[in-house]
Amino acid sequence: MSWALNLQPDLVLGGPILSLTQDILQQYQLKGLVLDVDETLVPLKSSQASAELMEWVEQIRPVASIWLVSNNLSENRIGTIAKSLNLPYMLGAVKPSRRKLKKAAEAMNLPVEHVAMVGDRLFTDVLAGNRLGMFTILVEPMVDAAVTVASHPIRDFEVWLSQVLGVSIHGKQQNFIKHDKSR
Repeated sequence: MSWALNLQPDLVLGGPILSLTQDILQQYQLKGLVLDVDETLVPLKSSQASAELMEWVEQIRPVASIWLVSNNLSENRIGTIAKSLNLPYMLGAVKPSRRKLKKAAEAMNLPVEHVAMVGDRLFTDVLAGNRLGMFTILVEPMVDAAVTVASHPIRDFEVWLSQVLGVSIHGKQQNFIKHDKSR
């Protein structure tokens, strides 16, 4: 599989994770979600889940198993967020490594094809999920409006480089985009 295909999300949401609905999960027959934490669920400096995020988890929980898998090494921060959401988690995933994503899918007792990797980054979240054969969902970063800057240099670089490689994430930011990952 080419780099471009490994970086191509199956679904691009034009908003944050809160716009991922039960209907979308059911349309793609997704029974499990592996969620990135930093800027996917909470702003980078936050150690608290918002009330909206807690409500979203409760809406999704009846239709999908959920695990948090983060590259972050802070047991205190990630553990606090996971506990507030009542979700299992793994730290130090070293994404784009597939190892902890695979462990999460196994813990859910689901084949990877029925599990989505959801994150805000192409070169970690999407790449790891695609390498494992998961359905991949790219979301807009969850940022704190009070402290955010106008640009996100790492994400902007990833988007630019992925476009050079032929990945398309602009102009397709509606729900229900599926790409063939046949191998």
